[in-house]
Amino acid sequence: MSNARFDAIDSALARPFVKVTPPSNKISDYFASRVFTNDTMRNYLTKDAFISVMAAIEGGKKIDRELADDVANAMKSWAIENGATSYTHWFQPLTGSTAQKHDTFFTPMDDSKGIEKFGGDTLIQQEPDGSSFPSGGLRVTFEARGYTAWDPSSPAFLLEVGGATTLCIPTIFISYTGEALDYKTPLLRALKYVNKSAVDVCHYFDKSIERVVPTLGWEQEYFLVDAALFTARPDLMATGRTLIGARPAKGQQLDDHYFGSIPERVHAFMLDFETEALKLGITVSTRHNEVAPGQYECAPVFSDANTAIDKNQLLMDIMEHVAVRHQLRVLFHEKPYAGVNGSGKHNNWSLATDTGNNLLSPSNNLRFLSFFVNTIKAVSVHSDLLRAAIASAGNDHRLGANEAPPAIISVFIGSTLSQVLDKVENAVGLDKNIEEIKKNVIESIPDIMLDNTDRNRTSPFAFTGNKFEVRAVGSTANCAATMLILNTIMAEQLKQFKTEVDALIEGGESQDAALLRIIRKYITESKHILFEGDNYSDEWAKEAEKRGLSNIKVTPYALDFLVTDAAKALLVGNGIYQERELMAHYEVLQENYLMKIDIESRVLEDMVISQVIPAAVRYQNELAGNVLSLKELELAESSYKAQLDLLKEVSKHLNKLKKGVDKMSKARTKAESKGHADVQAKAYCDTVKVLFDDIRNSADALERIIDDELWPLPKYRELLFIR
Repeated sequence: MSNARFDAIDSALARPFVKVTPPSNKISDYFASRVFTNDTMRNYLTKDAFISVMAAIEGGKKIDRELADDVANAMKSWAIENGATSYTHWFQPLTGSTAQKHDTFFTPMDDSKGIEKFGGDTLIQQEPDGSSFPSGGLRVTFEARGYTAWDPSSPAFLLEVGGATTLCIPTIFISYTGEALDYKTPLLRALKYVNKSAVDVCHYFDKSIERVVPTLGWEQEYFLVDAALFTARPDLMATGRTLIGARPAKGQQLDDHYFGSIPERVHAFMLDFETEALKLGITVSTRHNEVAPGQYECAPVFSDANTAIDKNQLLMDIMEHVAVRHQLRVLFHEKPYAGVNGSGKHNNWSLATDTGNNLLSPSNNLRFLSFFVNTIKAVSVHSDLLRAAIASAGNDHRLGANEAPPAIISVFIGSTLSQVLDKVENAVGLDKNIEEIKKNVIESIPDIMLDNTDRNRTSPFAFTGNKFEVRAVGSTANCAATMLILNTIMAEQLKQFKTEVDALIEGGESQDAALLRIIRKYITESKHILFEGDNYSDEWAKEAEKRGLSNIKVTPYALDFLVTDAAKALLVGNGIYQERELMAHYEVLQENYLMKIDIESRVLEDMVISQVIPAAVRYQNELAGNVLSLKELELAESSYKAQLDLLKEVSKHLNKLKKGVDKMSKARTKAESKGHADVQAKAYCDTVKVLFDDIRNSADALERIIDDELWPLPKYRELLFIR
């Protein structure tokens, strides 16, 4: 038992759990202690400066140079008092992760003296080297400039890693010529658009509303694995998922892991990262075991979409750092293990007014119905764009695999609200009986918060009481990709709604009659997107096709929905993207897909050639030697038939493996020679990725046959159950 696998098992089994002691038994004592909150800002700024900054933050107005200097000095003083020696602009490039370049506050004055400096210019803008970030052709490699610009709507925070504390300032990331090189820039544009459109519709009901903010509550699923087992699996290290691995006799069949007792070592990790998150104002309020062995989930309290997305990206970083302290590794991949549930990141979305109302809560039933039906209408018109927003190489493994919704976008609203919409649509005498219809239909909408309808976990877009849950988002995703699309299509739909309602009012109809007439029209037009049944069923796939709903199961083809004429009219026409930006982002997403498949292909080939085949050959030699020695004893062949059959079985799978990786290598070379990224991505999908399963099946068959002590890679039973 001297191979790397058994060394890793021994290390994993010997791990003690790390004792974690939060700073206080009361979370309120340290919550947001490392965030430059409004209260903190009030303490460090003059009253007039604080009022001006808050007006700029909440109203989106430009912050002038003098005010920026005041804020920068306040941030610097606060950061230094809390142990920071450096600062960074913290941004979200199109790599899918976060990025930062640290600079020290210290500025030397001469050989023996210096001061700590951080001014308004530095706060507002920096110039990190952007040459190696994905740009989709917006810039060439030798053009190194990229600019980060402060996003004052998301608070600065202090990040402590390796004993060093750094002031982190959330920013956008743009090219030298001003195009977005990140997710945040188009997101902020979308949030501004939906604010304007939603406020305009709100004024039918309440003229005092001045601002509407999209809210988001994400649920983050993930797996944990011991660090030693992780490093003994080249596929986990390089791709985040197991490319080979026979399924264990026991997986998740008994559902005994779901909401079960949290293992002590895992519980310590959770407490540790939650403590760090709470210091940073991330309200992690839920933790539990998920369905698959080794799988877990956490969830926060809702907040505005922009800061919620920042917090999710930050939390993923924190979790990875903290896991190292516990000799664990976090797997965010949507499908790290075959045969057990994968991981998602449900996005719970709503719209909130500055007067404290949730527009998807039936406190004002006609207003609720207006926003509720417009959401359904927006998804019915732009379902393909939502499909593109959730597309990724990892999510392709998960969608429709009895653990996540299928690739068909539909909306679930429950039986109670379905009945309400039917009554509204079929109410007679709208012109003469408007008050009666309002009283008997609209005002009879029950309190949705009373859980009067069950949830549908198979639906990709489900109403869950006072919000819509986008269940199809992948666990590695930056929520901004989905949120910018959802808020844009909602904004466009609300704008269209107001145009149609105003036209009826100008034609002489009362406001309520006009609202109801357009609502009824939208209900009729959107029926095809509503589905209350089992989204996994074959019958639904057939029915969806009849309804004209797309069922694009793989990313390279789903991404094409981003660059249709209709998508360009929506996204470019409303200033969410410049056309060059949109095409560049599309190309980056296609490149990301093809590179991930390329890496997986190379890692799979390397593992087969350097680990699986040698182990199989060693076992083959043992069997052959045993057969030969028995044959030399002139025993009947029947006495060693079992060994002979095993030898033949091993040889068969060895030959299939070698042929499979050779075929994959040739397909990869051919795919690489294709033209643009979108063509290459489709070639990788259609000709390279499709070969993975056959190779895996042969490798997994060998794993089941080969002497356990000869198998070099940690097996599923070890990866899933050693905690």
